Amino acid sequence: MNDPLLERFCDLLTDAPVRLTAVPRDQAFDRHVADALAGLHLVDATDGALVDVGSGTGVPGMVLALVRPDRAVHLVESTQKKAAVLAAIAAELGAHNVDVRAARAEELGLGDDRDRFGLAVCRALAPPPIAVELCLPLVRPGGRLVIWAGETDAAAVDHAARAVGGELERIEPAPGERRSFVVIVKTGPTPARFPRRTGMAAKRPLAG
Repeated sequence: MNDPLLERFCDLLTDAPVRLTAVPRDQAFDRHVADALAGLHLVDATDGALVDVGSGTGVPGMVLALVRPDRAVHLVESTQKKAAVLAAIAAELGAHNVDVRAARAEELGLGDDRDRFGLAVCRALAPPPIAVELCLPLVRPGGRLVIWAGETDAAAVDHAARAVGGELERIEPAPGERRSFVVIVKTGPTPARFPRRTGMAAKRPLAG
């Protein structure tokens, strides 16, 4: 896909005043944009506002927002400086459907954003069982979480998902890549004890 807007995103990403990626510009499209777009069919399969948790580079969330400008996309990044740069990139690209939040997922999952979004996505946030606890509380019942992942322990992911109000729907390999998509469906409201306080998901993963 030779899209000038996506190419401009790569320029802004690699030239950002705060380091958002170590990937050189000549590899940025394949390693960031193409990787994000590989999961576009899964994104399109679930309606509602989208939240990208631990957005960091703006991938996949910013890329998805650029190719689906009619969809509300929220980028959650806990580092204030990175969040500010992502907001500036969105403004530069005219991505009016993008909202950047400088916050931790645990905070949002205990507030008004709990059980709110139709779809959550994440890439390079944490191992999938940990990502489930951080992201799934933000998803409304009937919505989904899609994790850009590598090798995945399906049993561990399903255990975590069931604890937080969902279940593993499937793990889908991405063609030609050492990449898989972990798809979790939210089956009911998140139990009151989740998400746990900041850092506990990583310290004591819900992996059974």
